[in-house]
Formats: sequence, C-alpha cells, structure tokens
Amino acid sequence: MNSTYPNLKIAVFADGANKEDIIKRYREGFVKGFTTNPTLMVKAGVKNYSAFAMEVLAEIKTLPISFEVFSDTFDQMEREALIIGSWGSNVNIKIPITNTKKESSLPLIKRLLDKGLKLNVTAIFTEEQITGLRRILKQSDDVIVSIFGGRIADTGVDPEPLMRKAVSDYKELKNAKILWASPRECLNIFQAQDCGCHIITATDDIISKLKLHKKSLDEFSLDTVKMFYSDAQKAGFSI
Repeated sequence: MNSTYPNLKIAVFADGANKEDIIKRYREGFVKGFTTNPTLMVKAGVKNYSAFAMEVLAEIKTLPISFEVFSDTFDQMEREALIIGSWGSNVNIKIPITNTKKESSLPLIKRLLDKGLKLNVTAIFTEEQITGLRRILKQSDDVIVSIFGGRIADTGVDPEPLMRKAVSDYKELKNAKILWASPRECLNIFQAQDCGCHIITATDDIISKLKLHKKSLDEFSLDTVKMFYSDAQKAGFSI
C-alpha cells in the first residue's frame, strides 16, 4: 500500500464509474472496496451497463463492489438484483430505500436478503428510514447501510448525530456495515471514522487529497502563495 496515505480504521471505498480510475485505485492497494451508481455511469459515458460491470469485475475479483438496480418498479428491481447478484461473490446489489413514488423498498429488500443476497441499501437520509431497515434485518443478513452524510450536510444539518445513532442501533448485527456516503471533503472521512462508521465512499479527487493529511499548514500556505504568483506570471497580468 502507498505509505503516503494515512492509516485509517474506517474502510475507504472508491466511488465512481471511470474504469481506468477504478483499476488504478485497486492496484494501488489503499481502498477497500468500490461503489458506483447509474448517475456516475452516465457521467463517465458508460453505454452498456453489463459490459462495464464485466470489464471491472474481470480485474476486481476480491474487494467488494456495489452495482445498483435502475428500474422503478419492484418486480423489475428484483429481476435486475438477481442478475447483478450472479456477477460475483464480491458484488453487493444497491437497492434504493424507496422508489421514485416514495414507496418503501423494505419488502423487496427483505425478500432479497432472505435469498442470501448481499445488499447495499442506498439513498438513506432519515432516522425513520434507518429504523425501518433495522427492524427487518436478521443477524445473517449481509447489508451495507448507505446514509448520505454529504447530502444531509448540504441542507445545513449536521449528519454526525444520525450516523452515531445508526452505528449504535446496528451494532448487534455483525454483518451490517454503516457507510457514510457522498462526502464533500477529506475532513468527512475523519468525522465518519470518529462516528464509528465502518465505510466511507470517496471520489477519486478526495482520495488524492488524503495525501495532504498532516501537511504543514505553514508549508501549505507558502505553496498556495507560490501557485497564485506562478499563475499570474503565466497569464502575463499587469496593472
């Protein structure tokens, strides 16, 4: 593993859909898993969902990786989930906590878990959603609970109390892992770790910035001044 990264208790999962970035992070050895979603795939220009997944899984055969269903009806979600679950033993199937009609996905989630599938329940924002999911889980259920701390913070609400409560509520479930999703900055990784979260997702940009951990702020200040000066010189500014 690259020693320039901090030693963390929390597992960092790379979040994205750029195949080259995914493989780079896998070979680097720092991240402990991967997540993606349809929106990230569209942004990365993915045209064929299954082909993209197969290309990634041909390289990543051991670390966990999450692929999301993309239909809005629960029967179609279930069909997609069964297909995605067949792609590999390291695959977690992402199921949104509701569909676009705000209908609960909990009955589908329970059916899939009862079939022994590994899930990543995503787009969780509220205490009610966390409590509802906790209520249906068994000790044997293998599930990642993806709570969107970054998006919660975007509304001006501190996500840490909700994260701490989730960690506490799920602590008796040995196969359930609390994931802080959508971080906005490196600080969120350390906040999530302090909350007891098991996993945090991070974009390629945030992972790269982790190498700044404990960098001298005096040195960082000077580097910033040098950057401003260099860019002004390159631009040929004058007054």
